Amino acid sequence: MIKEMKVKYEEYSTWNELSKDDLLLVNKAKEARNFAYANYSKFKVGAAILLDNGIILTGNNQENAAYPSGLCAERTAIFYTIANYPSSKIVRMAVVAGKDDTNSIPISPCGACRQVLLEYENRQKKPIEFLFTGMKGKVIKFFQCADFLPFFFDENSL
Repeated sequence: MIKEMKVKYEEYSTWNELSKDDLLLVNKAKEARNFAYANYSKFKVGAAILLDNGIILTGNNQENAAYPSGLCAERTAIFYTIANYPSSKIVRMAVVAGKDDTNSIPISPCGACRQVLLEYENRQKKPIEFLFTGMKGKVIKFFQCADFLPFFFDENSL
């Protein structure tokens, strides 16, 4: 039996089309990208998280000469957030990525980051909006993380 799945998301041609709140979060992610430690790949990623109390927290990728020892910007930001604000809920997250300032291709999160995002979305029982973009140009916005990893592993899989 063949089944079909539809995914709901918004696509913006430029950052200027974003709401004021979304633009603020994207700019915070862009700013966080500047502090990424990407000495090996030169691929810098910044992430910004908006909490339900209005606080915005950021993270960036942290590489290591032993590649598996590094950590993506999304997980750096999420783990910091949950460790320091365990009772807050994540409302929205934005990620900005690229090797240089000319990248205009939206960069989506890796599989490990998608799984972590879904874990926390399920844990808080509330959707997390997610925006991703390059250094300029097109922005993709999902209304919940479950939309970009539909067959995820969770506690029911154990």
